[in-house]
Amino acid sequence: MEKSLVALALILSPPAFAAENPVLESYRGAAKQESPAFKDFSAARGQMFYHAKSGELSCASCHTESPKAEGKHAVTGKEILPLAPSANAGRFGDPAKVEKWFKRNCNEVLKRACTAQEKGDFMSYVLSVK
Repeated sequence: MEKSLVALALILSPPAFAAENPVLESYRGAAKQESPAFKDFSAARGQMFYHAKSGELSCASCHTESPKAEGKHAVTGKEILPLAPSANAGRFGDPAKVEKWFKRNCNEVLKRACTAQEKGDFMSYVLSVK
């Protein structure tokens, strides 16, 4: 009986990933405004973006190959806490901080601002890392 109740509870419980991140939702709205062809974000595109090099740098240059690991700034050597909320629950909760770091890092790595699509794809990837 107890096993049946546990199984039933697991079936009826919403999955942990069902709750969308409010910051991600704001980027979804912005992406729809940027492009009428926008469908949705892609964790696969986000993973490619994370690892793509622009000149000598990529996101992974400082944040390591795994968003779950602690990183180190490529120039200053300053330690960086993990990006993945699965390893650092404080990530992607404060919209102002998220936007501040996207602005700084996109300009540093890409030499331009990231689009809402790129931000959403990136976040979709990092949020999917367990």
